[in-house]
Amino acid sequence: MVKRLIGLVFVGALAFNAAAADIVVSIRPPHAVHERRSPRPSRNHVWVSGYHRYEGNAYVWTPGRWEQPPRPRAHWVAHRWVHRHDGWVLVEGHWN
Repeated sequence: MVKRLIGLVFVGALAFNAAAADIVVSIRPPHAVHERRSPRPSRNHVWVSGYHRYEGNAYVWTPGRWEQPPRPRAHWVAHRWVHRHDGWVLVEGHWN
Protein backbone atom coordinates (compact mmCIF):
# COMPACT_ATOMS: atom_id res chain seq x y z
CA MET A 1 0.00 0.00 0.00
CA VAL A 2 2.77 2.47 0.91
CA LYS A 3 4.73 1.62 -2.25
CA ARG A 4 1.63 2.23 -4.32
CA LEU A 5 1.05 5.61 -2.67
CA ILE A 6 4.69 6.62 -3.23
CA GLY A 7 4.38 5.57 -6.88
CA LEU A 8 1.25 7.69 -7.35
CA VAL A 9 2.95 10.73 -5.79
CA PHE A 10 5.97 10.24 -8.06
CA VAL A 11 3.82 9.93 -11.20
CA GLY A 12 1.83 13.02 -10.19
CA ALA A 13 5.03 15.03 -9.72
CA LEU A 14 6.28 13.99 -13.16
CA ALA A 15 3.00 14.96 -14.79
CA PHE A 16 3.04 18.35 -13.06
CA ASN A 17 6.62 19.07 -14.15
CA ALA A 18 5.87 18.13 -17.76
CA ALA A 19 2.82 20.42 -17.84
CA ALA A 20 4.75 23.30 -16.27
CA ALA A 21 7.60 23.16 -18.82
CA ASP A 22 8.05 26.35 -20.85
CA ILE A 23 7.96 26.17 -24.63
CA VAL A 24 10.69 28.43 -26.02
CA VAL A 25 10.14 29.90 -29.49
CA SER A 26 13.09 31.39 -31.34
CA ILE A 27 10.94 33.61 -33.58
CA ARG A 28 9.69 36.91 -32.17
CA PRO A 29 5.88 36.95 -31.84
CA PRO A 30 3.95 39.21 -34.24
CA HIS A 31 2.28 42.40 -33.05
CA ALA A 32 -1.17 41.98 -31.52
CA VAL A 33 -4.16 42.14 -33.84
CA HIS A 34 -6.45 45.13 -33.34
CA GLU A 35 -9.78 43.60 -32.40
CA ARG A 36 -13.24 45.05 -32.65
CA ARG A 37 -15.11 44.09 -29.49
CA SER A 38 -18.67 42.89 -29.66
CA PRO A 39 -21.13 44.61 -27.31
CA ARG A 40 -20.53 43.81 -23.66
CA PRO A 41 -23.00 41.07 -22.59
CA SER A 42 -23.44 42.55 -19.09
CA ARG A 43 -21.87 44.99 -16.65
CA ASN A 44 -20.13 42.02 -15.00
CA HIS A 45 -18.24 40.90 -18.10
CA VAL A 46 -14.55 41.72 -18.62
CA TRP A 47 -12.73 41.77 -21.97
CA VAL A 48 -10.05 39.07 -22.26
CA SER A 49 -7.73 40.24 -25.04
CA GLY A 50 -6.73 38.00 -27.90
CA TYR A 51 -3.15 36.77 -28.21
CA HIS A 52 -0.80 34.86 -30.49
CA ARG A 53 -0.06 31.28 -29.50
CA TYR A 54 2.59 29.13 -31.14
CA GLU A 55 1.42 25.90 -32.77
CA GLY A 56 3.93 23.59 -34.38
CA ASN A 57 5.85 25.98 -36.58
CA ALA A 58 3.75 29.15 -36.72
CA TYR A 59 1.96 31.72 -34.61
CA VAL A 60 -1.84 31.49 -34.56
CA TRP A 61 -4.14 34.28 -33.37
CA THR A 62 -6.59 33.42 -30.58
CA PRO A 63 -9.38 36.00 -30.61
CA GLY A 64 -10.45 37.95 -27.53
CA ARG A 65 -13.71 37.29 -25.72
CA TRP A 66 -15.94 38.53 -22.92
CA GLU A 67 -15.78 36.59 -19.65
CA GLN A 68 -17.31 36.91 -16.23
CA PRO A 69 -14.72 37.07 -13.44
CA PRO A 70 -14.63 33.96 -11.25
CA ARG A 71 -15.04 36.03 -8.06
CA PRO A 72 -15.78 39.64 -7.03
CA ARG A 73 -12.94 42.15 -7.63
CA ALA A 74 -10.94 39.69 -9.77
CA HIS A 75 -9.12 41.26 -12.70
CA TRP A 76 -7.70 39.73 -15.84
CA VAL A 77 -3.92 39.66 -16.36
CA ALA A 78 -3.38 39.34 -20.12
CA HIS A 79 -1.29 36.73 -21.93
CA ARG A 80 2.15 38.05 -22.84
CA TRP A 81 5.34 36.92 -24.52
CA VAL A 82 8.53 37.31 -22.49
CA HIS A 83 11.97 37.37 -24.06
CA ARG A 84 14.55 35.14 -22.45
CA HIS A 85 18.15 34.48 -23.43
CA ASP A 86 17.16 31.51 -25.62
CA GLY A 87 13.97 32.85 -27.19
CA TRP A 88 10.36 33.82 -26.41
CA VAL A 89 8.08 32.19 -23.81
CA LEU A 90 4.32 32.66 -23.50
CA VAL A 91 3.11 33.61 -20.02
CA GLU A 92 -0.51 32.50 -19.88
CA GLY A 93 -3.22 34.98 -18.95
CA HIS A 94 -4.99 34.43 -15.66
CA TRP A 95 -7.43 35.89 -13.18
CA ASN A 96 -5.84 37.68 -10.26
